[in-house]
Amino acid sequence: MKPILYVYILLAIALLILLWFFSLKTRRGQRKLQVLKQYRYAHRGLHNARRGIPENSILSYCYVLAGGFGAEIDVRMTKDKHLVVIHDSDLRRLCGVKGRVEDMTLEQLKLLQLQGTHESIPRLEEVLTIFSGKAPLIIELKVERGNAAALTDAVMAELSGWSGTYCIESFHPGVLLRLKEKYPWVIRGQLSENFLRGGEVHGLSLPARFALTNLLTTGLTRPDFVAYRWQDRGNLSLRLMRGLYGVHEVGWTVRDQDTLDGLAEEGVPSIFEGFLPEDS
Repeated sequence: MKPILYVYILLAIALLILLWFFSLKTRRGQRKLQVLKQYRYAHRGLHNARRGIPENSILSYCYVLAGGFGAEIDVRMTKDKHLVVIHDSDLRRLCGVKGRVEDMTLEQLKLLQLQGTHESIPRLEEVLTIFSGKAPLIIELKVERGNAAALTDAVMAELSGWSGTYCIESFHPGVLLRLKEKYPWVIRGQLSENFLRGGEVHGLSLPARFALTNLLTTGLTRPDFVAYRWQDRGNLSLRLMRGLYGVHEVGWTVRDQDTLDGLAEEGVPSIFEGFLPEDS
């Protein structure tokens, strides 16, 4: 191989590294993040199905407030464009019926019961009312069928004038891009994990799973924080973001006190589930 080819190869590698570093850059200086980082967040509310407290239910949020925690909630859009708080699109696990949230109206969904209880699927408005002026919310937007922009706009309209502290996160970069373009004052976070060995978002191509795993969209969407599955936080891109840019990190989903304490020692707030955290 001629020496000039070595030079071109080295230049190409250097360019790729620079592009990689640029693609990991996040936004800095959001002071409201310091308030949000003071809390631990109950994943889908402080739920316990065995005790009759379904996830993302009004009852689970009452327990959140009683415990002095914040809450992570999931928001979807119904067929008639209403906003409901539920994790799954498929209703079988939580409501025992065939169907999807996006194919049903609010009226139809309100007739269903969560996990065999008398609790129904709450509207986002109901949840906001409970938390108004109290504990903060991490609001995850669940994109389906390309509705990232419409869902984001609808949620922001609902949040207009709400007297509470919140941030918005999503696995879908389209949500963050919409927030960046139209609602730059909102604290926004990129959710991620190692999608190369399976993950929350299904049906993605290999390039898409690689890009999301390695946070390669952050240079475009400029999130304020990254919420990464704590078991996967050894990811090289995330480690570079911590070292180069001091990225704010959130760990999910933590299911034991030792992990929660370990993350807290590193300044990483947690989204927890399945146990009641002790004071630390």
